[in-house]
Amino acid sequence: MTIQNKVALESLRKYILLDGFDMIIDLEKSKGSWISDEKSGEKYLDFFSFFASAPVGFNHPDATEDAEFQRHLKFAALNKVSNSDFYTHEYEKFMETFQRVAIPSEFKHAFFVSGGALAVENALKASFDWKVRSNFANGFTKELGSQVLHFKEAFHGRTGYTLSLTNTADPRKYMYFPKFDWPRVTNPKISYPLEDNLDAIKALEEKSLQEINSEFKNRKDDIAAIIIEPIQGEGGDNHFRTEYMQELRKIADEKEAMLIYDEVQTGIGMTGKMWAYEHFDGVVPDMIAFGKKMQTCGFISTDRIDSVENNVFEESSRINSTWGGNLVDMVRATKYLEIIEKYNLVREAAKNGKYMKGILHSIAEESEGLISNVRGKGLFIAFDLPNSDKRNEIQTEMMKENVIVLATGQLGMRFRPPLNISKEEIDIGLNKLTDVISKIK
Repeated sequence: MTIQNKVALESLRKYILLDGFDMIIDLEKSKGSWISDEKSGEKYLDFFSFFASAPVGFNHPDATEDAEFQRHLKFAALNKVSNSDFYTHEYEKFMETFQRVAIPSEFKHAFFVSGGALAVENALKASFDWKVRSNFANGFTKELGSQVLHFKEAFHGRTGYTLSLTNTADPRKYMYFPKFDWPRVTNPKISYPLEDNLDAIKALEEKSLQEINSEFKNRKDDIAAIIIEPIQGEGGDNHFRTEYMQELRKIADEKEAMLIYDEVQTGIGMTGKMWAYEHFDGVVPDMIAFGKKMQTCGFISTDRIDSVENNVFEESSRINSTWGGNLVDMVRATKYLEIIEKYNLVREAAKNGKYMKGILHSIAEESEGLISNVRGKGLFIAFDLPNSDKRNEIQTEMMKENVIVLATGQLGMRFRPPLNISKEEIDIGLNKLTDVISKIK
């Protein structure tokens, strides 16, 4: 380690809990799916991408070689504009690009903020406002509409409202913080192979739907929204059947509640669709919370919210923040969306994800029961190990082999590579996994 690197870490350690990866990223030398470590001089294959937030890896040439983009990025970085009150051509270009590349036609409104949890939080606030106003318009004299129905093993963030929703296997993220007593129901996650477990999954779905109907009955007119991750990432890469998601859509309509999809981790191409909800035929949520790959965060909404007057998209300052997102993130997001569009990276994610999952199935078959429950959509892929100790051992050994992977839930290992990862890089990573499995079996 150079003296400069040693001092840098010591300066951080003085104030910050340094419990992350033992490296210092060289932002200039890192390229594509490869992270260059200043500290060791090693390069690491990135199957992590900062919790699925780096859509095209490091230093994509379309960004580094575009002088006009660099100029806009520089001035956006030098001058942090409060987007909620002042407007720029950079903001306008971002919105035009976002609409063209990634906003489905059903969605008519957008709100931007910094942080995925705050994206969810403001979607909740919009739902509360809509439900209470709707109740008053229907003759209610008492304020009702302050609860959110959510699912076991959900992760929706670590801020005020979202702490009442998050309940993954790691209690450090929510214990001892004040929380609301909001309805929490069974998450009927799929165990794979689906065909071998279908009856049990259907029974779980029925149990979940009964719980949901019971909660709406017991908390009549007070549930403003149903919120779900189309794939529960932090909770274990838990998938749901289309038929179940269709039932949630029906219930949200019948019970007059907003259906919110938290796509902070699944959005912008990771699953082989621009949005994961597109995998569910006939289902369009009322709101989508986004972040990570979008660089800036927020939520988009259909016009269902327009059924009440003075909703949050009509009444000034009902929801707001100083920065209204972050302009430099928006400039970067504009370029990333252009790259995704130019190189058909959503389609590539679907194709390469199928390739990766096929190899993983073969590895699982030869692993003598070590690997099970291989699952995924696009590059949003995971598998299970027999216990958390074995999972953590594989994660550690993969790091020694210069491949960065990520744990999920109690048993799972998840892959979150950039959208533009190549088949050759997938082969490198999975060959390393095969070597590690052979070593620890």
